[in-house]
Amino acid sequence: MQNVYVKTYGCQMNVYDSERMVELLAANGYQETQEITNADIIILNTCNIREKAAEKIYSELGRVRSYKEDRKSQGIETIVAVAGCVAQAEGDEIKKRAPVVDLVIGPESYHHLPDMISDIKRKTGKGMQLNFTPNEKFDSLPKNRIAKGFSAFVTVQEGCDKFCTFCVVPYTRGKEYSRPMQDVLDEIQNLATQGVVEISLLGQNVDAYHGKNGDKEATLAELIKNISNIPQIKRIRYTTSHPNNFTPDLILAHGNNSKLMPYLHLPVQSGSDRILQLMNRKHTREKYFKIIEDLRKSRPDIALSSDFIVAFPGETDADFADTLNLIEKIKFAQSYSFKYSPRPGTPAALRELVAEDVAQKRLIKLQELLKKQQTDFNSKFLGASMPILFESKGIRANNQIVGKSPYLQAVIAEIPDNHKPEDYFGKILNVEITQIKENTLFGKIL
Repeated sequence: MQNVYVKTYGCQMNVYDSERMVELLAANGYQETQEITNADIIILNTCNIREKAAEKIYSELGRVRSYKEDRKSQGIETIVAVAGCVAQAEGDEIKKRAPVVDLVIGPESYHHLPDMISDIKRKTGKGMQLNFTPNEKFDSLPKNRIAKGFSAFVTVQEGCDKFCTFCVVPYTRGKEYSRPMQDVLDEIQNLATQGVVEISLLGQNVDAYHGKNGDKEATLAELIKNISNIPQIKRIRYTTSHPNNFTPDLILAHGNNSKLMPYLHLPVQSGSDRILQLMNRKHTREKYFKIIEDLRKSRPDIALSSDFIVAFPGETDADFADTLNLIEKIKFAQSYSFKYSPRPGTPAALRELVAEDVAQKRLIKLQELLKKQQTDFNSKFLGASMPILFESKGIRANNQIVGKSPYLQAVIAEIPDNHKPEDYFGKILNVEITQIKENTLFGKIL
């Protein structure tokens, strides 16, 4: 068998895509390797959200070229592929700038990967596939997916129709598409029979899910309800949501479905209505407040997470103050925050940037507030007991095991020296929290 190495950048959807690419190639005689120097096929599965994403990929391709040349000197062929959102955005430019690349394949086209590799080996084909065909992609993936642990990501929705002025996703992932509900349930049932107990549903706008259910369309809340009927599945999560798609039945699900975890990532991006309008977010701060109010009525202990863009073009001190005010009122368990950086081809990229020193000061101030809120949230659990799903070994000691709480906190616990860590994996055990650190909780198994 030949070896395939996949390096994944960016979001959880790319993690899912990388796993499925490996499965596709496994059916064609390839096995995954963790050593790039031993790979017959090297795939960089890219993300275009972060600043200078394309430049980072070109830098990585410089290192890949040396591996390919070393193997060529030994008479061994290596095929290099760039997949994902940078591939979709850059297209032919990738091959022009990095001749080491044999294949460029977009995130909705990787089901063509085995055929494209065969064409390269036969010296046929152009090595480029950038079509938007998500339905065809999912129909072409292996039906019996291989579980890689006790938690699994499952993509249920792709693409975006929102066209926020700062975002490239509509251009790299295409329009919104939802998988039929039964296809999702079949995939999760298969994972459950392999020992998976926690499912994270993925989508660029996962709460916009509207997959076919017979002659009707199912909502995300209906999908979650059906997943919860699978006995082996004990925990359900979903990300990422958009305020405009958040529905009353989804809010109720957080209150009446015990398998739906009390954690929600709901990006607001800004607390200023003026900036939200410039971003084309199509929601207001008051709408966001109302969603959170209703959620907390339905599930009082829910942990909230969000995304914030600081120094969006045109942001004033008053706009930034509105964002701080929103954060102070809502109180987040954790969040992600970034200075605005232009994405070529997006409307916001044409606007004048906020001065760098101002942007940096705002980011520091915002992150200090978010960090304090995260610490305050975690501190509430000192001395409390929580059910923890354990999944892996600790990296600092042989008798440590690592899991996650219902609120997505990392939790480390010690086990007796004569116990095997593997015996705890996949189990949900009550843990008393005895120590709190910035990003991790520590406790003892009860």
